[in-house]
Formats: sequence, C-alpha cells, structure tokens
Amino acid sequence: MSETTRYYETGKRKSAIARVWLIPGSGKFTVNKLPLEQYFPLETQQSMVQEPFHLTDTTGQFDALVTVRGGGVSGQAGAIRHGVAKALLQA
Repeated sequence: MSETTRYYETGKRKSAIARVWLIPGSGKFTVNKLPLEQYFPLETQQSMVQEPFHLTDTTGQFDALVTVRGGGVSGQAGAIRHGVAKALLQA
C-alpha cells in the first residue's frame, strides 16, 4: 500500500474547533463521518465551507475529512473554512 500525501490543520472560530485533513482526490467532503450536505443542510453553510477551494481554484482536487466540535452551526462552518484555508496553504 503506497503512502498518500495528507495535509492536516486545525481551524478555530469562537468556541468551535475543526480538525481538517486534505487528501488528493475527487472533491469528496466528509464532516463528522457524514457527507457535507447532510451535516450542513443550508446551502450558505456549504458554500462557506467550500469557499477556500473556490478562491484557490482547487475545487475537486482534494478530499476533505473533517472532525468538528463545540460551538454552533455557524461557528463550526467558520472553523472548518479556517482549517481548510490553512491546509491549502500547506498544499
């Protein structure tokens, strides 16, 4: 089994903390073992989380595995966005 490149970062907002792993892939987004659309049913929250990919033209190039705890839904979405942005800087 070959070792794949993973980029890990932590994102924070208010009292929410998100751990983000980016793996080269097809754009699959998983939050707390659920698809993004199930965890964040509102389109505004989904677009907030995916904003760093759009700004860096890397949409569909990475799979994101995220665990997030604490805070409310908006704070969690902001923490994930922060973690994704930091991980993309590494990549």
